[in-house]
Amino acid sequence: MNRVKFFSVAFLALGYTAVAQDIESAKKAIDAEQFEKAKTILKGFIKTKPDSGRANFLLGTVYLQQTYQDSAKAAFQKGVTLKDGGSLNYIGLGQIDLDNGNPSGAQFNFDQALKDASKKNIEPYVYVGKAFTKSEKADAKKAIAVLSKAKELNLTDSQLLMALGDAYMLDKDQNNAYASYRSAVTNDANLLRAKMQQSVLLKGAQAFPEAKTGLEEIIAKNPTYGPAYRELAETYLGMALNQKDKAKFKELTDKALPLYEKYMSLTDYSLASRMRHADFLIITKDYVSLEKEANEMKKLDKVNPRILRYLGYASYENGNIDQSIDALKQYTSNPANKIIGRDYLYLGLAQLKKAVTPAAVATEKPKVDDAMYKLATDNFKKAIELDKPMANDLNEIGKGFFDQKLYKYAAGIYEVATSNPNSKNFLFDNFYLGFALYFQNTGLKAGEKVNVEDVKKGEAAFSKVIEKSPTTQDAHIYRARLNALLETDAIAQTQMAKSYEDYVNVVTAKGEAEVAKVKSKFIEAYQNLALYNKKDKVKASGYIDKALLLDPADANSLKIKASLK
Repeated sequence: MNRVKFFSVAFLALGYTAVAQDIESAKKAIDAEQFEKAKTILKGFIKTKPDSGRANFLLGTVYLQQTYQDSAKAAFQKGVTLKDGGSLNYIGLGQIDLDNGNPSGAQFNFDQALKDASKKNIEPYVYVGKAFTKSEKADAKKAIAVLSKAKELNLTDSQLLMALGDAYMLDKDQNNAYASYRSAVTNDANLLRAKMQQSVLLKGAQAFPEAKTGLEEIIAKNPTYGPAYRELAETYLGMALNQKDKAKFKELTDKALPLYEKYMSLTDYSLASRMRHADFLIITKDYVSLEKEANEMKKLDKVNPRILRYLGYASYENGNIDQSIDALKQYTSNPANKIIGRDYLYLGLAQLKKAVTPAAVATEKPKVDDAMYKLATDNFKKAIELDKPMANDLNEIGKGFFDQKLYKYAAGIYEVATSNPNSKNFLFDNFYLGFALYFQNTGLKAGEKVNVEDVKKGEAAFSKVIEKSPTTQDAHIYRARLNALLETDAIAQTQMAKSYEDYVNVVTAKGEAEVAKVKSKFIEAYQNLALYNKKDKVKASGYIDKALLLDPADANSLKIKASLK
């Protein structure tokens, strides 16, 4: 009997060890971002230990990290009814409440879990802090407050210190974040994520060599720790983005991409890791790989909306315009999706590409579908409303239309671009807006009239250029020429005269060499000023004499001179 009892106790001990090992294996897989592996371990464990609330909590946590909220909620709801860590599931339900904008519901659930917290069990505090940090509606201050209470109970718990580092990092308190991660590593040298996060902070501070060294040390210690390869890849990317030299940029991104592939291979090629990989490919502008990756992700999850974004971007860059429009229309038509300005920008770019039919022969202009063009510019407006810097991307597009002498369409693009006064191209875009509107209203066919609204828009555009850069001489002369188109508008004619005067003054101040370069424009200005002042023959004659001084044989000047006698 004693022998039987001994074996029973031994087997029981082995059973508990296996349970602990499975839970720890799952935690290590989660930390290594091997989410599919973690789910497999946890689902298998739950089959053998269906009363494990802790396993359900961890499974729900994995689902949340993969943004499968319904599956996470089901796991948590089952978990709260079970033993062994069942109350932790209230924390998962609380995070879902936070994600869904229900902070009072979240706090109620957190309070249920915190009833089991004690000096010997700070785990509920740690997970509540993580919930505040990882929520889609994260609250760093509340995370720090909860975790600080736990720290009063236990100063040396490594998981607590790492969670506190994450909360401080979210709060942009780099010093306390680094100190917390350092303390976590001091207490547990095997805590790779805490050591990695120190390098992430260095990378964020653009201390790229130091970050690179730290990450390489982690990889040397544990070559299978996938997240370190991702962070090292992104460190190379950070170095690349700081390079103005395109060759150096390519050299560094070429080093980064294999590291990212290594990260993918070590994280089960899960949808979550593929998503982050896709974000990386957008930055490196590897659109061929991005389109391939998006199509692979679509096979894994046909309903995940972000895949449509990647497919839309990559398809546009690779010339698959219809596929791009279809993907991005689907994505932006659902208000539940997290739409960003670039989504509308790419949709507009694809629609603009579809709107233009190239000319059959070089002597003809391309044809533009006005309805599709309008859809494109409307989406550009939406892009800028969501993200003002999107206006910067329109500059080259407008210039492309201008260079093809499609002035009406160039003006439409520039008008949208100038809606952001802080755009880096604001002056250039305003100049070309006025420029395009001027050319759109010159050389009109018989029966066509100058568009007064165009002249007013162009006038306003040149006015903004001059306000910010009064010595931009061509802004003055084209402002004058634009107003000259309204021959019967007294206000426009007065502004025309003033702009010609301003042009002459600005160029004269730059010296004789500059005046010599633009002699014909000076003659134009003096001729128009003479005609404007023709009722004052003395003043008018003074202007035309200046014109004749520059070119005594100019026929127009001689004609105006004769009319003043």
